[in-house]
Order: sequence, then structure tokens, then C-alpha cells
Amino acid sequence: VRLIEADARRSADTHLLRYPLPSAWSEGVDVQLYLKDESTHITGSLKHRLARSLFLYGLCNGWIDQHTTVVEASSGSTAVSEAYFAALLGLPFVAVMPASTSPAKVALIESQGGRCHFVERSSEVYAEAQRIADQTGGHYLDQFTNAERATDWRGNNNIAESIYAQMSEESHPIPSWIVVGAGTGGTSATIGRYVHYRRHHTKLCVVDPENSAFFPAYCEGRPDIVTGMSSRIEGIGRPRVEPSFLPGVIDRMMCVPDSASIAAAHHISRVLGRRVGPSTGTNVWGAFALLAEMVAAGIGGSVVTLICDAGDR
Repeated sequence: VRLIEADARRSADTHLLRYPLPSAWSEGVDVQLYLKDESTHITGSLKHRLARSLFLYGLCNGWIDQHTTVVEASSGSTAVSEAYFAALLGLPFVAVMPASTSPAKVALIESQGGRCHFVERSSEVYAEAQRIADQTGGHYLDQFTNAERATDWRGNNNIAESIYAQMSEESHPIPSWIVVGAGTGGTSATIGRYVHYRRHHTKLCVVDPENSAFFPAYCEGRPDIVTGMSSRIEGIGRPRVEPSFLPGVIDRMMCVPDSASIAAAHHISRVLGRRVGPSTGTNVWGAFALLAEMVAAGIGGSVVTLICDAGDR
């Protein structure tokens, strides 16, 4: 725990950037867009927060000690961040992923000291991760189940508390909307709970890519929906509704076409002068839609969303 806390103290909070909206958008109504840049974490993505929380959760529950092999079902940014924390603690880390995972992703996880274990079908990753944990006497971090409970949603410098602290001196310090995607559902759960707990008037919008089960499950009130197809947008969207997805804290969902996510990511990259990942495009597409509605209704206010990772993911 001390090692993880010391690592956090060596790191500054991620920046909250004010996005330069076209002047025509603000004629007669004051609207602002802010991007919280999670790509500046040492492991390069929003998932750094999740990985830190999952390790602290495992340590404080007595599931992880100095001899534990740590296992996760992930081929993406979560595995990269978890491999970092495992190396920080001197623990072996195994990421279970489909055999179709790109060599670049495998190399990124291995560069942080992780080991990659492959399965033929993506649906097999959960059971295989648990099997490896049982076989080695290790611990399965299980991001999809534990994301919503591992983070202290009341505060303790979680992402929601950080957003409101950084917004405190802005002209619209309480955002009208916060826009996020859903991979595990952990970020939306943390923000939604914090908003309710602090009694803010902010509404939470979750944006979802094509092929994901979250959007239809939310609209139909059916947590059993399975699409059988993988998301093409890195880090968000799932073929099934994961246990950490909490629809009750969400005020609105949007399904964003993949082409729109990519186009928005390219646009944001040009404006910022550096590449952002496609899930950032998904977020910004949703934020632009909400801002357009606010402008049309003559309602001023601010919208906050996230830069989830850089474009090299």
C-alpha cells in the first residue's frame, strides 16, 4: 500500500484543458467544453486509475501479498497499467487475452513486465483468468466485476472529485453534463455516485460505440443483452453487460457511430496538435451533441469529458 501511495504522490493530477470552441457557438449563449487529459498518467491512459484502485482493493482485502501472482482478463490499457503496478510491487502479472490480439498490444504489456496468455475465443478470457489464478494460488483482479466497488466514489481524489476541484474557478464551475464512455462501467459508476452524493445538478451522459451491449441494455432495461460482437473502439464497449455497469446513475446514453468516433478523434488531434485515441472521439462527439442542444435552447453552461488515451493505442 505504501509503495502505491508513494507512486501516486510522485504524480501530479491530470490536466483539465479548456477546448477552443468556435466563436459562433457562443453568440448569445456562454457554453464551454473541458477535456480532462487522462493520457498523461505514467501508463498512458484512464485505466491507470482503475489499476491502482484494483491493486489497493486486493491488498486491503488480504487477497494480494508478496507471493501473489496477479491475473487479469484484458488485452488493452487495463493490462498495461496493471502490469506496471505489479512490477512496482515485485509481483508476477499474467494478462489473459484472445490469440488475435495485435503484436503491438502484446509488446506494450510485456514492456511493463507482464506476461501474456492466449485463448482462442474472447469469451474464454474470464474463466481462463480465474483458472490461472486458482492454479497459481494467485488473485484474479476481475476489472469487469470490481471496477465499480474498488474506487472510493465518495472522494479520496477520485476522478469525479478531481473534476469538480479543477472546475471550481471556472465561469460555470458545476458542469451541466459530464460525458464518459463505458468499458467496465467503473468510471461512470464513480462519477454518477459522486454527483448524487454531493447533490450536484450535473447530469451524466454515457456514450457507447457500435456492437456494444451497454446502450441497448440501458434503453430496454435488460442486463442480459449480449451482442456477440466486439467493439472496434479501443477501451470502450462490450459484447455483454458487465457487472460494474450501473444504469441507475446514468441520466442519458448515446450510441455513437464508429465513423463519427474516428472523425472526431482526428478533428480533436488536429486542434490539440497531438494524437488522441478513438474513444476520445466518442466522448467528444457526445459532448458536441449536448453543446449543440444547449446552444439551440439558449442555455449556457459547461460540459466536461475525457481524453482517455493517446492515438498510439
